[in-house]
Amino acid sequence: MKTFRHCLIFVSSILISLFSVFGSANADGHKEFKLGVVTFLSGPAAEPFGVPAWNGGKLFIDLLNAGNAPAPYDKVGFGGMKITAIPIDESGGATKQVQEFRNLVQRDKVDAVLGYVSSGDCMAIPSVADELKALTVLYDCGTPRVFEDASYKYVFRTAAHAAMDNIAIARYLMGKGYDVSSIAGINQNYAWGKDSWKDFNVSIKKLSPNSEIKNELFPKIFAGQYGTEISALMNSKAKVVHSSLWGGDLQSFILQAKPRGLFKRTQVVFSAGDHVMPGLGNKYPEGVILGARGQYGMMAPDTALNRWFYKAYMDKYGVFPAQPPYRMVQGLMGLKMAIEKAMDNNGGKRPNKDQIATAFTGLEWEAPGGLVQMKLGNGHQAIQPHAIGKTVKDKDGNITITDIVRYSANCVNPPNGIKAVDWIEAGFPGSDCK
Repeated sequence: MKTFRHCLIFVSSILISLFSVFGSANADGHKEFKLGVVTFLSGPAAEPFGVPAWNGGKLFIDLLNAGNAPAPYDKVGFGGMKITAIPIDESGGATKQVQEFRNLVQRDKVDAVLGYVSSGDCMAIPSVADELKALTVLYDCGTPRVFEDASYKYVFRTAAHAAMDNIAIARYLMGKGYDVSSIAGINQNYAWGKDSWKDFNVSIKKLSPNSEIKNELFPKIFAGQYGTEISALMNSKAKVVHSSLWGGDLQSFILQAKPRGLFKRTQVVFSAGDHVMPGLGNKYPEGVILGARGQYGMMAPDTALNRWFYKAYMDKYGVFPAQPPYRMVQGLMGLKMAIEKAMDNNGGKRPNKDQIATAFTGLEWEAPGGLVQMKLGNGHQAIQPHAIGKTVKDKDGNITITDIVRYSANCVNPPNGIKAVDWIEAGFPGSDCK
């Protein structure tokens, strides 16, 4: 009899544990919201990008679940549903990520997936997402082609694509009177790098028709060694060198190019260069013109929401947040707003994926980096304001960003239905840069 009672207690404890793992009902009757989160957790993109992004995501999810985020994000979790995050490593390439995505949706039964830094992965995932009818939020990847070459029902990108980065840098160079009579580029040999370079050089040629391209270099992603490319750039004597290198590649390039004097011999511009600043510290070169893929980090706007997030991240991790955590948090905020809008439209009941997708389309929300508007890709692709600045040493010898210029979203993003490169080549019709 004693043994039987012990068995009942054991079985009951297992059932209780399983119930807590797979979702218990909250006070309002809604179950937990299972969210797959995909970002680089290993490899050369992890330390400068994937891990800080996930750090920001974890921090914000914890604050949401505790109901400790500021308005309008102060409702617990997603519409009262506690968020259960399942992190997945993005390393391994697009084929692996497609399988990981299928596992999240079909095996783990997640309610949504938020992820993807690599443009290669972002080109591979959306068609699978629509096939599986899986709500998917692309929080970072940059290639414009995701929504310019196709349309999707269940896929949303909550950050502006890379055309904005390169148009803004071209406008900054021209507006500040830099010599752009000759340009060269070093960009990774895949969608992100090729699209970034094309958008930049076409923008420069449109703003300064006599500018000459001296060199176009496309090393493979995560190459790590750039001695040959650095020599070619220095020998080209280009007045401006453009690069969209990121992650470990950008760190390696800086550490290899700085001792050889590249940054003193030409004006280097990094379209996404802020995210390696926390790791490199004073090893980061002075005089570099850089973007952060939006108004993030040292170039974020002075708003209450940004001050809250910046301080929360600093207090938690002891380092300032650069673009990666901003972009993941921006994606989480957009998903939260879409879910809660759909819930309101559904009489307070838990919405299904179709209702959330409808609410997400054309959505606008305030994030630490400013106003996000889902205006491109028929309401599935975000636009946002941008900022460009220049690195300098402060009075204490620390690298910081100065001479910041801010660009409105409508100045550096194309209208809906027009491909970015076509808009650039047409002379930015309808742009509003006031």
